[in-house]
Amino acid sequence: MLIQFVLTKKSILPLISMGSRALSMAKAQEPLKPSIKTAVPGPKTKQLQQELEALQQAGAVQLFADYDKSIGNYFVDVDGNEFLDAFTQISSVPLGYNHPELLSAFDNQHNLKALINRPALGVFPSGDWPDKLKYVLMPHAPRGLNNISTMMCGSCSNENAYKAVMIWFRTKQRGGSLDFTPEELNSCMVNQPPGSPDLTILSFEGGFHGRTFGALTTTRSKPIHKLDCPAFDWPVAPFPRYKYPLSEFQSENQIEDYKCLEQVEDIVQQYNLKGKSVAGVIVEPIQSEGGDYEASPEFFQLLQGICKKWGMALIIDEVQTGCGPTGKMWCHEHFDLPSPPDVVTFSKKMLTGGFYYHCELRAPQPYRIFNTWMGDPGKLILLERVLEVIQKENLIGLVNETGKVLKCGLHQLEREHSALINSVRGRGTFLAYNGCNVEVRDKINNNLKKNGVLGGVCGELAIRLRPSLIFQPKHAEIYLDTLRKTLKEM
Repeated sequence: MLIQFVLTKKSILPLISMGSRALSMAKAQEPLKPSIKTAVPGPKTKQLQQELEALQQAGAVQLFADYDKSIGNYFVDVDGNEFLDAFTQISSVPLGYNHPELLSAFDNQHNLKALINRPALGVFPSGDWPDKLKYVLMPHAPRGLNNISTMMCGSCSNENAYKAVMIWFRTKQRGGSLDFTPEELNSCMVNQPPGSPDLTILSFEGGFHGRTFGALTTTRSKPIHKLDCPAFDWPVAPFPRYKYPLSEFQSENQIEDYKCLEQVEDIVQQYNLKGKSVAGVIVEPIQSEGGDYEASPEFFQLLQGICKKWGMALIIDEVQTGCGPTGKMWCHEHFDLPSPPDVVTFSKKMLTGGFYYHCELRAPQPYRIFNTWMGDPGKLILLERVLEVIQKENLIGLVNETGKVLKCGLHQLEREHSALINSVRGRGTFLAYNGCNVEVRDKINNNLKKNGVLGGVCGELAIRLRPSLIFQPKHAEIYLDTLRKTLKEM
């Protein structure tokens, strides 16, 4: 049923040219379970940490990987420890490690040349670039969004989405005119209005949208991300904070939705009145870095209504949630919005970055949404393989199947260990639960690692799961057994 990292009749011919090392990788199979051979971190990791620290700030490094030996859902470190990876490079590995379909992607000379002759896509794209966009990215576009701009990462995807929204907003203010006044042309060069207008983007408490300056202004998850960096005076609104389990607190959580939405509208009105017009609102379907906070479909439907009322663009940041981990290609598909969002940004599991958008938000002049590379054809070659595997192997169906096992198991564990964990939540395999306090949360996550499972923390209390799309129920059971063991040890 699922690709198991073994040779098939279809894959053997392309692999002949890969060499013995790559061929052996394609034959490799996952370990049956985690295997920890040293302390975590081990001696080689500690030595490499010292070497890297001599060259750069490396305090965030947890482990050094052996990517030649990592396979499927298993991350192997330089000390030979084999971890079940439920974090996958911060939610960025769609098909696990060393998937055979990706290992052979550049055997084709045309694909290899697209990789090494990396073009400035906004000026010198290859002859097949329109077809790549048309047949790789556009079939998976969110409903109603028929334009796309490719970018390199999540931060620059959001950054350029903001620019597109502000250009659209100002064009509306000019009555659709594409001409600029001399005053606009001159004043923008000294960062003054009217050429540099006092426009804003509203974001939410706990949101994370990147680390470049505009994106960083809208990032509200941790102080360490923003300290010492100037930021714009842009509005921030509260995002719902639900009580769990959801089924027992429906009325309380609905009141929380309405309270937050009322403040959104009040804040928009205040900023508009003081001359800082809100051109757009950016929101994550699930606040990932901020603590895996979620909101109801009704919240997002009403938020879209507020955006339409005030003439603002709605930007859905699907950098972490896009490409299937919530059980749909795009998480906002769960919300039954009356009409498409104006912009949907993506990266991570999509391998390239970029944003889909409605044609009205297309910049009317060239060079306005632009940088040297504007993405990478090599990433699109890999993404094409990824999307084919997702469809062929029904991986979104697998996400829903595995997600049920994981979520039911986590609910059982929170009943068994209610003094340690609570508030299980999420969609598909995009799940999280809280520790009872920060110290307990961090100890659980660290002890999971020592017991052979990689996870991640976010917000103040949450442990998050971000497995690959090939994470199966058997992997879910290993995760749950390891978590149970970890909790019992505490």
